[in-house]
Amino acid sequence: MDIDLSAFHFLRPLWLLLMVPGIALPIIWAHRHDLSRQLQGAIAPHLLQHLVITPQDNHRLRPVHLLAALLILGAVAAAGPTWQQDRPDFLDDRAPLILAVDLSPSMDADDVPPTRLSAVRNKLHDLVERRAGARTALIAYAGSAHLVLPATDDPELLNTFLQALSTNLIEKAGRDVLGVIDQAKRLLEAENSPGSLVLITDGADPALNQQIGQHLEGIDLQVLVLAVGSKSSSVVRNAQGQPQVDASGRPVVANFDSKALQALADAANAPLGSLTLNDDDLDWIELHAQRHFQAVSDQGREVHWKDAGYWLCWPLLLIALVCVRRGWRVHWLASLLLAVGLGLPSAPAQAGAFADAFFTPDQQGRWAFEHQRYPQAAAHFNDPYWKGVAAYNAADYDAALVSFANLDSAQAFFYMGNSYVRLSRFPEAITAYQQALKRQAQFPEASSNLALAQALQKDYESQQEAGTPDEKPDELKFDNKTNEGKDTPQPVAKPASDQLWLENLNTSPARFLKQKFFLQDAKRQQEMESSP
Repeated sequence: MDIDLSAFHFLRPLWLLLMVPGIALPIIWAHRHDLSRQLQGAIAPHLLQHLVITPQDNHRLRPVHLLAALLILGAVAAAGPTWQQDRPDFLDDRAPLILAVDLSPSMDADDVPPTRLSAVRNKLHDLVERRAGARTALIAYAGSAHLVLPATDDPELLNTFLQALSTNLIEKAGRDVLGVIDQAKRLLEAENSPGSLVLITDGADPALNQQIGQHLEGIDLQVLVLAVGSKSSSVVRNAQGQPQVDASGRPVVANFDSKALQALADAANAPLGSLTLNDDDLDWIELHAQRHFQAVSDQGREVHWKDAGYWLCWPLLLIALVCVRRGWRVHWLASLLLAVGLGLPSAPAQAGAFADAFFTPDQQGRWAFEHQRYPQAAAHFNDPYWKGVAAYNAADYDAALVSFANLDSAQAFFYMGNSYVRLSRFPEAITAYQQALKRQAQFPEASSNLALAQALQKDYESQQEAGTPDEKPDELKFDNKTNEGKDTPQPVAKPASDQLWLENLNTSPARFLKQKFFLQDAKRQQEMESSP
């Protein structure tokens, strides 16, 4: 246990006054039992040392000494020694991060081998893996910006969509940084948390720089710019690694404008970094993101400190047991111990065999849930929502459906949709997500999961029409936390019979994203044309 001496203090320092009698009692006792002092007035001083015989005492430890130890330790424990802040459970220790990847054609340049975009995918894969458990969102942009994944803590889910990114997903040319910032705004509003946006690009549109500051007003969003590229110009290559050529047969060349990137960083008041061969760029991203998150989170938040006084209960108990000896009596010891004990901070409640006498079933379920004992939590909870969430996390999807069926809320239908997907019941999942959106129109996770469930259902139906055997995946892996991402099934197929189904499904994230981006761009264009 590391103790930061600079932060060490007491939560209830007035209890330290109890140390005064603890120190004074042995002194007073020794003074009163000093026979030489008692006889000083009756016997001449030059004779006193020869006449007084002090009896030999093999018991140097007296009850008064143990009582003094109890008072001193009890005072320290009751005063609440602390040196660590107690951060709320809902406040993650890792900074939320929004990754925005530029999918402009120039990202296929080969100055960063094999291509700029391939290097970005590999780098972000490493970033996601080292941030496992932290919440990360993904945005893709070129001439328009599109949300790929809301914030999720599932690295497998993020990696699936990272590897699906390519420069042919967005047909509209340009670099819509303003659209990226607007997407990030909506993500942070849903998260209700400060975060950092990392623009990963090889260029910028100077015409948009003046508007960036206006779009960043009023939100706790830090922008980082990660430049990708090393040469002023380089050859653009296709997916097969061959140089792309124009109509005249000349190789297509992409530029890397460092001045435009610096202007973008200045407009967003953002630090500018570059992609590196080692992990320096990853350290740079995490350092800036964590500093910003910590600074914003601590503003206006009441500081709570962890009370470490209960650790002294064990030595106090040991001393109290030693006091129970034949011939040792301190008449007011019990009352004093009771007074000290009332001031001690209580240890965290733990569910056990006798927990029913002190805690309600929901309290016991909450304790088990927070300690990730989900089957135990599901057994304890009476509340249908928390019982369903615990059963869902315990992979008991049938039990989760039974619990959520008793509720009529957007969150309950969201979890029902997730449970149906886990059970490969896609039509029921689509219906559940639609019911969630009917009750809460602004529910981005349910919207994303609905679209993905529909895409998966279409993939499955197309396989059935093609004559593929009616077999379902053995397992579905996807982000399953409400308000923490969207569900992307990734089947773990059987070696032989499901191989064709698996091969087709592996390409579905890219197909789905391309179709999604195309429809969103078409809808935006239609809205612009219809607006006066």
